[in-house]
Amino acid sequence: MKREWWHGKVAYQIYPKSFQDSNGDGIGDVPGIISRLDYLKSLGVDIIWISPIYQSPCVDQGYDISDYYALDPIFGDMDDFKRLLEETKKRDMHVVMDLVVNHCSDQHPLFQKALADPYGPESKFFYFMEGKPDGTAPCNWRSYFGGSVWDKVPGTENLWYLHLFTKEQPDLNWENPELRERVYKMMNWWLDLGLAGFRIDAIVNIKKESNFKDYPADRADGLCTIDYELSEAAGVGEFFADMRDHTYGPRHAFAVAEAFNIKEGELPDYVGDNGYFSSIFDFSTEIMQHTAGGWHTTPKFSATQYRDAWYASQAEMADHGFYCNIIENHDEPRGASRYLPLEGQTDAGKKMLAVTMYMRRGMPFLYQGQEIGMVNQTFTSIDQVDDVNTIDSYQVALQDGLSEKEALQVISDRSRDNARTPMQWTDGKNAGFTEGTPWLGLNENYKEINVAAQDADPDSVLNFYRALSRLRKDARFAETVVYGDFAPILQEKDALFAFYRDRQDPAPEGECASLLVLANAQNKPCSFGIDRDGYDEVVLNNLKEFAKDGRQITLQPWQAVILC
Repeated sequence: MKREWWHGKVAYQIYPKSFQDSNGDGIGDVPGIISRLDYLKSLGVDIIWISPIYQSPCVDQGYDISDYYALDPIFGDMDDFKRLLEETKKRDMHVVMDLVVNHCSDQHPLFQKALADPYGPESKFFYFMEGKPDGTAPCNWRSYFGGSVWDKVPGTENLWYLHLFTKEQPDLNWENPELRERVYKMMNWWLDLGLAGFRIDAIVNIKKESNFKDYPADRADGLCTIDYELSEAAGVGEFFADMRDHTYGPRHAFAVAEAFNIKEGELPDYVGDNGYFSSIFDFSTEIMQHTAGGWHTTPKFSATQYRDAWYASQAEMADHGFYCNIIENHDEPRGASRYLPLEGQTDAGKKMLAVTMYMRRGMPFLYQGQEIGMVNQTFTSIDQVDDVNTIDSYQVALQDGLSEKEALQVISDRSRDNARTPMQWTDGKNAGFTEGTPWLGLNENYKEINVAAQDADPDSVLNFYRALSRLRKDARFAETVVYGDFAPILQEKDALFAFYRDRQDPAPEGECASLLVLANAQNKPCSFGIDRDGYDEVVLNNLKEFAKDGRQITLQPWQAVILC
């Protein structure tokens, strides 16, 4: 595997609308991000991914873009963005932007022209198709946000346009070479401006199953999950390679893809030495809760299943490349609430979860608020919800017979709005996020969980994350942490994470050749023996004490320790 400039970095996702407001309008903005760069630097962050700040009607929080060359005024202007690039460069940091090119906004000028002339040249930039002879949609695929992927083109009898997400997000037709050229021109414009690269959104969706055929329905609505067509769509790699070669590839820019549904055996094509992307996110633990039946049918899982899921992805990736390792993002509930039982949602449990993410092979990718252990909120009314996906999932739960109380609990557990509540900076007015009225309600626990309180506490979750970032960059450990092999042990033990990180070459004097990482993800002690001598130096421990006698070790509930 070729070594790249980003391999030893720590990345951090900013959801700009909820990060920091600078002008009192209740919405986070680019000047607000600039004001917090020193905080991010103190956390050890090198790369920041900023979720969409392009001009948008914000039907899906900016993932519906109406102008790819302009910032939405709610976030600032291009002068603000250029200043952000200057300030990050001063701090040896890099900015990555969302690339949303599976679809655009229905307010984009190209789509508006297509609607005005549905059989004209602009319609070829989208999927405009005749429906079935009986006047129904071309096929029975279900949108990611519920309902059909097809909506009728206004003013036509039986012409439909495709949208895998909301009806306000028409899919772009990547089969059209002129569309691809326009996308590449736009990407290079941003790279020329000084962008370090892109987080590439929903990119496997750009290739459609060519016959647009029906699949077996999996709900009472007569529709089917989009996963069926993704599994049969062939040739998406040609689009990926073309995009790479015309944009970020020759520049050695960083490109991380949101890539679900990778076909068996194709992983090296995505992230190998000549992969389509620099990296992809490891969604193995998130996929555990995927179900076609709606959020209320989500299966329960154990700490052992969580462990085994990403152990398997580590083995699959091996030396092909690097994953970007995550616990949460803007599309998921809070990781501490999702992956820890209630009794484990303590500072020790949150630190334990952080160790399991940072110490895998790959690049740790934090999400704002994760570093202080933000958790889910509880919705008492659907009126508190902004997210379109959550509102649809709530309605699906009601239609399937759940009570309003039960449906609210479902969305409290799974809503994307859990990760979108404003960042909790202080215990003061609006958690220090804004002087105005926040666009989305605050989590009521901000007086207990906030940056200011944890910054001053050496034993806080925040300072533990800082310690993990320092460990990753410490000359004694960096080679082992970044490039070392991943070797799990004791997999027969439930709820125990135990693995070595071993250097692939001899360690110079003074450097650590091997680390042993241990984490007990349960509410009782766990005792076991390891298969190697040594490992007597405690590099990092989330509790005060640690019990080791030769090869025999006992971990306390929620304890995590790193040994050299």
